[in-house]
Order: sequence, then C-alpha cells, then structure tokens
Amino acid sequence: MKLTRLMAILMAIVLALLAIISMTIWAGQRETNITEEDNATVCGYKIINIYPHDKAAYTQGLVYDGKDLYESTGLYGNSTLRQVELKTGRILKLYRMPGKFFGEGVTIWKNQLVQLTWKSMIGFVYNKSDFKQIGDFYYDREGWGIANDSKRLIMSDGSDTLYFINPDTFSDEGMIKVKDRGKSVYQLNELEFINGKIFANVYFDNRIVIISPETGIIIGWIDLQELAARERNLSHVDVLNGIAYNAKNDTLLVTGKFWPELFEIEIQKDCSSKQL
Repeated sequence: MKLTRLMAILMAIVLALLAIISMTIWAGQRETNITEEDNATVCGYKIINIYPHDKAAYTQGLVYDGKDLYESTGLYGNSTLRQVELKTGRILKLYRMPGKFFGEGVTIWKNQLVQLTWKSMIGFVYNKSDFKQIGDFYYDREGWGIANDSKRLIMSDGSDTLYFINPDTFSDEGMIKVKDRGKSVYQLNELEFINGKIFANVYFDNRIVIISPETGIIIGWIDLQELAARERNLSHVDVLNGIAYNAKNDTLLVTGKFWPELFEIEIQKDCSSKQL
C-alpha cells in the first residue's frame, strides 16, 4: 500500500511539472505572436495624383526611373514590355513578346531591364534604351514578381518565398519565408524594394505588404480596397497589381490589371518605409 501511494504521489508531481512546462511553452509562443502583431503596422495613405492607365494592360510588373514608367504586361499572345509617360499614360516604346511567353515582373538593373515569364522558366534582359534583347537566364520555378536592392535581384514565384538572385550569374543566393504573426503568406506577386524594405502585392488581395528582407516578417501593410472599388465602378477590372516608387516625391505609384487609372499615393509619415 505504501509503495502504491508513493507511486501516486510521484505521478502527481510529474503531471504537475508537465503542466508547468506546457504553460511556459504556450506563454512563450503567445508572446512571440504578440510581438509580431505589434510590428505589423496598418499604413494610411493619401491620393496625390491620378493618372490615366491603359485599361487593356494586364499589368504584371511596374517600375519608375524618375521620368517614365516601365511596365510588363501578361497573357499569352498579348504580353508586352513598354515605356510609358507617367502623366499621360502614353506608350512611348513597345515590345511585343512572342506568343508562347506570358510576361511577368520587370525591374531596372543598371542600364538594363530584367523581365520574367510565368511558366516558361526563362527571363530576358534588354537594353533599357531601345528594348533590344541582350540576354536570357533560367530558373526552376514560376516567375511572378522581380525587384532589386542594388546588390541582388529579388524574385517571387507565387508562394510564401522570396529568392535573392545574383544579377551577374542569375544563381540563387538565399531566400526568406514571408510570415504575418507566425503564419505563412502565399501568393506574393509584384515586388518593389523601397528604402530597405520589400513591398509586395498579394494576388487576389487588395493589400500591399511591407516585408523585412532580413527576417521575412511582415512589418506593415497598406489596404487599397477603396482604390480597387473605385476601379470596379469605372470599368471591368482585375486585381490590384503594380508597385513603383517615385523617389523624388517619396510616393508610391500603384495600379492593377486592366485598371483605367494609376494612382500616386503618399504613405502616412509615421508609417513610411524609412520609419518602419
């Protein structure tokens, strides 16, 4: 009887210790999630300008060089690379891709344009001045969005992963998994690198997420639901997609697939990429 009682006491002690350990682990996880949630700032914005945009453009990539926009559009048989006058939306230069390619993201690298394709696993390099193709490269994933941090190319493939790519060899040099409050965020699409942070459209979402390139944690987001609703009232449109940065004004240029307008928006000062 004494032995049975002793075993019962020991069992009770073990169960109590396990409960304490479980509570400690749970508290630690809860604390981590709270910290990440606090870092995910909701960013307000103000519309500065509204410019015309080609409503026949299935926008996949967008970048601004301080004077003109460079835009990549998609769809088989209708994919293009174009130079566009910002204020008028006038197409200054146009290259039509072969019909077998579905155009995706584009970025400016030095005096070149680097453009992805969707499922062909091939990207193209062009002279920025005349759109002459001067090279190509291959990757083993889908191509969605592309940007650069002045040292590396940054690529999305529609998953929760962003890849860092050597701009000379086009080989992978690293990756990050993107998370919001501990949960993976998928469908990462068009990208822009602004003041040390990665801005990304999320496919079928009217938000732009702001990502730490070091950790992959989402540290802010911009809800553009009102802009999407406005465009739906004007025309038959598709999703929000397209982010460019106007460094002179410290503003974003945003649009969407088949949107008839392009918006220049100012992010609230305490939520700018320099403050996050």
